[in-house]
Amino acid sequence: MSKVTFNNKNSVFFTALKTEVEQYFRQQKIKRTGNWKLYIKPGILIPSAIALYIILLLLPMSAIVGIFLCAVLGFVLASIGFNVMHDACHGSFSSRKWVNNLFGYTLNALGGNEFFWRQKHNIIHHTYTNIDGMDDDIAKSPVIRQCDTQKWLAFHRVQHIYLPLVYAITSLAWTFIMDFVKYFSQRIVKTSVQNMNTKNHLIFWLSKVLYLIFYILIPGLMVGWKAWAIGFITVHAVFGFTLAIVFQLAHVVEHTEFDVASDDPKLIETEWAVHQVRTTANFATHNKIISWFVGGLNFQIEHHLFPRVSHVHYPALSKIVTRVCELHGMPYHQFPTMSSAIASHFRFMRQLGRKPRLILTD
Repeated sequence: MSKVTFNNKNSVFFTALKTEVEQYFRQQKIKRTGNWKLYIKPGILIPSAIALYIILLLLPMSAIVGIFLCAVLGFVLASIGFNVMHDACHGSFSSRKWVNNLFGYTLNALGGNEFFWRQKHNIIHHTYTNIDGMDDDIAKSPVIRQCDTQKWLAFHRVQHIYLPLVYAITSLAWTFIMDFVKYFSQRIVKTSVQNMNTKNHLIFWLSKVLYLIFYILIPGLMVGWKAWAIGFITVHAVFGFTLAIVFQLAHVVEHTEFDVASDDPKLIETEWAVHQVRTTANFATHNKIISWFVGGLNFQIEHHLFPRVSHVHYPALSKIVTRVCELHGMPYHQFPTMSSAIASHFRFMRQLGRKPRLILTD
């Protein structure tokens, strides 16, 4: 596998930042993990998802109402991923490991697998952010081009037009294809996954079977296969698009930086924390409604610097991070609204879709 390292010998920026953040938690006398602001979310979102599921199965309704409720269910499932699973799999939901493990399995209930996600996201993405060839979130794809070191194909000229369709099938691909590719190859991009023990294997297959039962078999038998197919596609279209667009706004936008790994060892001449700031962007940080539903993932800079801190603390930490970035001459990429971040993402993807110019050198 490629070996990428950071020059952390003189971590002036992160040392100063950690000192101020530690002082904040010490002065406030609070834990870095979740509090009631976080715990109220699974109490609302999980029962809402179950209620929508039952209503769709048991109550007669028109096709339009059914499609609308399926769309709402897809959005709620994405919110569970943002607010519950994400903190839990990072170990920031609770100070108790078993609680984090329990709520981390909500990812399996959504169709994914927490064992692979912890390695793909926590280890690989958070270490090698926006490094082509290492970061699975921008892994090479025949469909979209996410950075200028990836191969250009003619149809990329219109990738900004068909992006919504690609994003809408994200969760379907993740549930039925990518998890199995990782399982049978035991690799994530160029990185070997940790050895799976018997428990990991059993949970993988059991959760996939239960997914088939609860998302396909039971609904299909109860409402009919045509209605199920329309509803299933609607749920995944909203679920997948919501997941994809929120995560893309964090890194694949104008101004964020990218790097590339090769077969030779690579040393990035900045400390890890500096790399995180340069490759990440925030959006709509003053919008409390968006912050609530996306689980603080609009504070991506704070999340990448302190992934084991619960997202409920990010608004307070952002003031510290902004100040320390300014003192050290660091960029702090942010968009005032979600719509401006989305516009930036699509402009960036359109730019990447243009045929690269050949540069002639002597």
